[in-house]
Amino acid sequence: MANTKVQVTMEKGGSFIIELMPEFAPKTAENFEKLVRDGFYDGLTFHRVIDGFMAQGGDPLGSGMGGSDENIPGEFAANGFIQNTLSHQRGVISMARSANPNSASSQFFICYDDASFLDGQYAAFGKVIEGMEVVDSFLAVKRVGPEGGTPTEDIRIQSMTIV
Repeated sequence: MANTKVQVTMEKGGSFIIELMPEFAPKTAENFEKLVRDGFYDGLTFHRVIDGFMAQGGDPLGSGMGGSDENIPGEFAANGFIQNTLSHQRGVISMARSANPNSASSQFFICYDDASFLDGQYAAFGKVIEGMEVVDSFLAVKRVGPEGGTPTEDIRIQSMTIV
C-alpha cells in the first residue's frame, strides 16, 4: 500500500506535498493524518521560520505554546523507539515537542537543511516530495524576535488535504 500524501495549500498561493512515512513513526504519522482529515491545520500559520534550519507550524495559538487535545508518544531513539531512522535532512517533516519526550501533539517542522543533530531526539515522520520551493518562500518573509524566527506577516495554511 502506498504511503499517504498530504497537500498543503497556502493562503497566499502555492502548495506542497508531504509524503507520510509511517514505517519510521507509525503513531506520529497516524496522528498527523487524523488532524489533517479533521481540518485541524486549516487556517493555522507557520509561526517560526529560521534560515538554514526549519519552518514550524501547527499551533492553534500561533505562539508555539498550543497544540491539539492529545499528546502522542515520542517515536525516536532517545525515547526507546529505535526503528525511527529517518534523518532530519532537507524537506523532512518532524514533530515539535517540549522537553517532555511524549509531549508532541500537532506542532511540526520542516527542515531546510541538514539538521541531523536532531536525529534520535525528535520524531521524523515524512518528507516534502513536491513543492519545496513553496516552503523555501517562507524565508522571504521578514522575521523578528529572539531567534529572528517570528514572521512579521502571517504565513497561513489555507488547507491540508489527503491526495
